[in-house]
Amino acid sequence: MAGGSLHVVLLGPPGSGKGTQAERLAAKLSVPAISTGEMLRAAVAQGSALGARVEGVMASGQLVSDELMAEVVQDRLAKDDCKGGFLLDGYPRTAAQTQTLDDILDDLGERLDHVIYLSVPEEELVRRALLRQRDDDTEEVIQERLRVYRNETEPLVAHYEQAGLLRRVDGDRSMDEVTAAMLEAIR
Repeated sequence: MAGGSLHVVLLGPPGSGKGTQAERLAAKLSVPAISTGEMLRAAVAQGSALGARVEGVMASGQLVSDELMAEVVQDRLAKDDCKGGFLLDGYPRTAAQTQTLDDILDDLGERLDHVIYLSVPEEELVRRALLRQRDDDTEEVIQERLRVYRNETEPLVAHYEQAGLLRRVDGDRSMDEVTAAMLEAIR
């Protein structure tokens, strides 16, 4: 851990439990859990300019542009509560975003410490997404999100594995077991 701070990215398909686990880990590690999805959903709900720019993209199951996400992430990571580290959920999602995140961290004089990959079987992901019952969680949109994930985000697993940062965790267990495995993976 650089300078006593901890910078962790959570990777995994939609419905793998990243958001839930980010909150649990953040509480145990005393660092903020930063969910780009939550930030974007909040912007849409508030009717902000950012929300207007991303609402249609999100409703279709597609990814928000790299440029817009870079803006959102850079602004958030520069805040004081991130000085001791962070858990980042939902970013990066593309190969280009991995480089952008490295650049953002370089500008802050920091680096990524770990990338935790939560693996969950696809049929379980669909089941969880349907149980969540968000307005946009139709079977069609869920399948599109998983397709986009496989094409755009899954290749990051190999990228971070080659960089020596990836820690694999089986996300198809109880919440407590997954949290314990994630804590063990970054110790």
